[in-house]
Amino acid sequence: MSEAIVSVFSDHVCQLGEGPSYDPATETLYWFDIVNGQLLEKPLSGGAVKIHELGQMASASAVVDDKRQLIATETGLHVRDVATGKMTLHTAIEANNPATRSNDSRVHPCGAFWVGTMGKGEAKAAGSIYWFFRGELRRLYSDITVSNSICFSEDGTVAHYTDTSTGLLMRVGCDPATGLPAGEPKIFVDHRKAKGYIDGSVLDRDGVL
Repeated sequence: MSEAIVSVFSDHVCQLGEGPSYDPATETLYWFDIVNGQLLEKPLSGGAVKIHELGQMASASAVVDDKRQLIATETGLHVRDVATGKMTLHTAIEANNPATRSNDSRVHPCGAFWVGTMGKGEAKAAGSIYWFFRGELRRLYSDITVSNSICFSEDGTVAHYTDTSTGLLMRVGCDPATGLPAGEPKIFVDHRKAKGYIDGSVLDRDGVL
């Protein structure tokens, strides 16, 4: 096996980095410093990191079109105007609970957005994982302590997620047209007796997690 080539894309230090995402239309990478309420932006071609102050904790983004992003924050899903930075609340998620915030989240191939929440102090079972698609919001899984590892197969038929506190990485079938779970989740990786914690995951085009 050839050795992986690893390089530093940005040396900007985040207090709590999360949610890297790529916009292929602009060849730009976005990510977040959750605690400081910042969205960071840098083109793949290089250059300085742009820091956008959001005014609240945020952790993930989805592309709406070339002018708008959908941002997961501690109060819900906000539409962000890329040109002006203006944030407009679209769909509230736990907005009436100041003890929770968004965490790991990801867009399903069909366009559905799975959004994880958790307690700001990692309170046990304080978070959930939600599904948002075409204006509809549903809670998929509750009693989550630290939502992480949300990812999907390229064809949209498989989803993974974890509650990091459990040490269990879950796998569930998905409806490729809606991104909704199809069936009950099953344990895919049992990490409880191993060192470290399950955090972020991704499925590559070959289905390797």
